[in-house]
Amino acid sequence: MSTAATTGYEARQLIRARKHTTQTSALAPGYVQANLAILPSAQATDFLRFCSLNPKPCPLLGSSDAGDWRLPQLGKDIDIRTDLPKYRIWRNGALEREVPDIKDYWRDDLVAFLLGCSFSFEDELLRAGLTLHHHERGCDVPVYRTSIPTTPAGPFSGPLVVSMRSFKPAEAIRAIQITSRMPAVHGAPVHIGLPESIGIADIDKPDYGTAVPMEAGELPVFWACGVTPQAVVEAAGLDFCITHAPAHMLVTDLRNADFAVL
Repeated sequence: MSTAATTGYEARQLIRARKHTTQTSALAPGYVQANLAILPSAQATDFLRFCSLNPKPCPLLGSSDAGDWRLPQLGKDIDIRTDLPKYRIWRNGALEREVPDIKDYWRDDLVAFLLGCSFSFEDELLRAGLTLHHHERGCDVPVYRTSIPTTPAGPFSGPLVVSMRSFKPAEAIRAIQITSRMPAVHGAPVHIGLPESIGIADIDKPDYGTAVPMEAGELPVFWACGVTPQAVVEAAGLDFCITHAPAHMLVTDLRNADFAVL
């Protein structure tokens, strides 16, 4: 089920009431969306350092105190246990299950990290009149593991994960200009064209999301992606961790326009 929302607060209320249960791309246009990683406090310092060393895939928007599910710096009445449409539960580095809320999994030692999301810069691309094919098809953006390593911190290391959108060359230049102004939500692309040069063997077989065919004359453009922490958590083999399900984000009260640096 999916229902329209005009603000971040409205989006969260719909999600909490299970009136919006699908991916959040284009939900509450103009409002910043965030990736989620929740870790035990014993690993929180290392993960914070990982984010600081890898700001392209992990641009930190905010974090909670241990055991506190509220994030007032990101929005009114946020409950991180209920306000995303779908969560992933990880144990020993493996995905255990996906769930609609995490109240039954919440612990007093858990720390929530919220990271900038490409859905925010997609809103600006659409405002500029650029076409996003996954929006046209009503599906998730294609996402790939690459051969580009992240900078390790403590137990956290692994490949950079990227999302792909394809454009004609002139449109790709415009997309680079727009996203370069938004470093808090991944910023400029990390690669253009030649997917095999970053370890993507078959662009028609994404590791996450949905394959979206490119049109004639288009170039694949790759941005650092907030799914990177999921690949890193898997590699670290943590006893317990919670993340968002890909494309199912927290919609905040922050405005995309406030994150433009130029």
